[in-house]
Amino acid sequence: MTHANSDGMTDDEKRRDQLLRAADSTEADAAPRIVVSEVDGVTRVDIAETAAVRPGPGPGVEEDDETP
Repeated sequence: MTHANSDGMTDDEKRRDQLLRAADSTEADAAPRIVVSEVDGVTRVDIAETAAVRPGPGPGVEEDDETP
């Protein structure tokens, strides 16, 4: 979202500001992790290819053969 709020900051600027306030944080911590697109009134949210953390089993974790 890019609309400015009453404090003059956009939601994206607030997110970045908040993520960079933590001790030892870097620009990578504030990098976008999702991509939002809208086609024909349908909003789609995808995990960004550049996201450092992605859903699912982590590296070295074997996937379960059983699916819920």
